[in-house]
Amino acid sequence: MLKSFFILCSGADRNLLSTCSEGEQTKYAGIGATVFFTAVMAFIAGSYALYTVFDSALPAIAFGLVWGLLIFNLDRYIVSTMRKREKFGSEFLQALPRIVLAIIIAIVISKPLEIKIFEKEIATVLLKEKNAMALANKNEVANYFQSDVEQNKAAIDSLKSQITKKEAEVNALYETYITEAEGTKGTMKLGKGPVFKEKIAKHDLAKSELDSIRKANFALITERENRAKTLQADLDKKVSETQPIIDGFDGLMARINALNKLPFLPSLFIMLLFLAIETAPIIAKLLSPKGEYDFKLEDLETALQATLEQDKYQRKLLVKTSAEMHDRVYAEIAQDSGLYDLQRSKARELLELQAQSFVDKQKSTLSS
Repeated sequence: MLKSFFILCSGADRNLLSTCSEGEQTKYAGIGATVFFTAVMAFIAGSYALYTVFDSALPAIAFGLVWGLLIFNLDRYIVSTMRKREKFGSEFLQALPRIVLAIIIAIVISKPLEIKIFEKEIATVLLKEKNAMALANKNEVANYFQSDVEQNKAAIDSLKSQITKKEAEVNALYETYITEAEGTKGTMKLGKGPVFKEKIAKHDLAKSELDSIRKANFALITERENRAKTLQADLDKKVSETQPIIDGFDGLMARINALNKLPFLPSLFIMLLFLAIETAPIIAKLLSPKGEYDFKLEDLETALQATLEQDKYQRKLLVKTSAEMHDRVYAEIAQDSGLYDLQRSKARELLELQAQSFVDKQKSTLSS
């Protein structure tokens, strides 16, 4: 049962192969098994590749099944259409396009499985890339809001600077009238004289201005600080909105790029393994000697070719002979005087009718 299935997978003529030896049947069963298991690997690889794109098992399995059947059909066609030749060079030239196709198939099959095998290493590379992207995204968003943030901070600093400057002025006036009262500076007279009253009046006016500036600026500072909180909230919101896109940066293309950043040698060995599996049936047919099945198949094909060439030759002779016979028949008919007189009378009658019709048309035209 299993042997018959693998022979079916090899693409060989089962009826013809059943007349061959057991060893010949085993050889083609082995070729068919290689074709079958290559298709199974293609199914697994295709399913995993699509699963990394859609994160859904059902479409992935459906696609993997179609992909596996496609690879199975291609491999079966490649193996079944190869024919043993008398010279190895002719066989190799015949197999060269099929080998190139097998290499392409092997690369396509191996890549998703490489991604699965090196999944943990790829996850580490992707994590580093995501962290770098998150940092770059945060800096980019911060640069987007930087102008507004700096303007708002400069306005707050300016308002605070006005208050500080006025406080310094009030403190200086306070020091002036205190030292005037103590007699240590100014008029150097102890007591609260006219100069003292003038200086304390200046201080009280400056302090009143300070209170007004404080009241107005503190309100503006509170407004600006609320604006700063709003800007920071907008910045955090923008970062949080773009973060899911970065977190989702683990699709098929991202994983392939991450795989390319890993050491090349392990990936190469896996690809070579699949290349060996994919080209094994072709290499086996190239290296194996001409077997019983090949001789019998060649006998059937050459017999059919000889029959077709013979039929084609006979049809050419039939056409040539028939043409020669018709030429002789019509040549003899052309010499018959009775047929000549009949043809002459009919032609004369036709010319008379044509002449009469022409005259009738001319009269009709002239009368109108």
